[in-house]
Amino acid sequence: MKLLQKDIEKDNAGQVTLVPEEAEDMWHTYNLLQVGDSLRASTIRKVQTESATGSVGSSRVRTTLTLCVETIDFDTQACRLRVKGTNLEENQFVKMGAYHTIELELNRKFTLAKKSWDSVVLDRIEQACDPSQKADVAAVVMQEGLANIVLVTSAMTLLRAKVEVTIPRKRKGSCSQHEKALERFYEAVMQAILRHINFDVVKCILVGSPGFVKDQFISYMFKEAVRQDNKLLLENRPKFMLVHSSSGHKYSLKEILCDPTVTSRLSDTKAAGEVKALEDFYKMLQHEPNRAFYGVAHVEKAADALAVDTLLISDKLFRHQDVPTRSRYVRLVDSVRDNGGTVRIFSSLHVSGEQLTQLGGVAAILRFPMADLSEPEDDSSSDED
Repeated sequence: MKLLQKDIEKDNAGQVTLVPEEAEDMWHTYNLLQVGDSLRASTIRKVQTESATGSVGSSRVRTTLTLCVETIDFDTQACRLRVKGTNLEENQFVKMGAYHTIELELNRKFTLAKKSWDSVVLDRIEQACDPSQKADVAAVVMQEGLANIVLVTSAMTLLRAKVEVTIPRKRKGSCSQHEKALERFYEAVMQAILRHINFDVVKCILVGSPGFVKDQFISYMFKEAVRQDNKLLLENRPKFMLVHSSSGHKYSLKEILCDPTVTSRLSDTKAAGEVKALEDFYKMLQHEPNRAFYGVAHVEKAADALAVDTLLISDKLFRHQDVPTRSRYVRLVDSVRDNGGTVRIFSSLHVSGEQLTQLGGVAAILRFPMADLSEPEDDSSSDED
């Protein structure tokens, strides 16, 4: 993402002009947009024209519109973002108040205006425009007959391909059918890697499986690379890293990212940092439950007592359309930061983010133990009864 202009007043109202440069930037934009914002962007509008003879024709024209945002639709697989709203500035093709849907395009600038820019949104812009936060990790999670090829970016886990091949069981006296099916499977996985992984950008490719499947696959792939003289694979051999996983399903990616050898190699990536923070939270919950809180009410009370050392919060909460609710989460983040705590905003498109959502989207590791806060709440509710 490229920031062209940032014009924010002292009262936090203002606008920014951005250019999305890659698919992931659409996810960042989706997290910036809220109902009621003003979005100015280039779009295509179907226009009907009537000639002097009375015949009616229609043509598609490119025009720039400013919409008051009403609905936001994001397609996670295609990374496409559509925004529907009413026109705020009269245009020769579109009347004031008319509805239109803009699909934001890569490498075309847009201007987003808000009545109030909060710290979380401004952080998101800074993160999106940071060139170091790019997709530099890929993973192949596999078992016999099933493989998932995944890209791990700073903001999302993208499933790029799923390979499924039926592998017959080994039979006494003849293994030929089993071996042929395995080779077919390995070949399909190799082709998916070549098609979906950009070796110029990716710094590390994690290959995880139960047992020896990963070792057999790597052995097959590099034998084929030598036979076919595939320089791309041979030159990038050091990027492949073998790790254990319990299955070939996408959820096993969390196990892989937790592996100590992987975390040391990926220490600079945001995804590995999120997984480690969540792992630390679960360990604390197991060994010192009075220093691990989850749920917004409990974490807020801990923040009021200046007890929060690390706040784990899902970006899903900041997409809440109710302004007071969203402001509540922003206040929590600002409070923890102001008191010297660490804030980790998890992407809901990462496996770790999905897990955090199951805990209500908010969790915290505390500096010191606090008594269980649920008891007084229960007492007060019974009094009311």
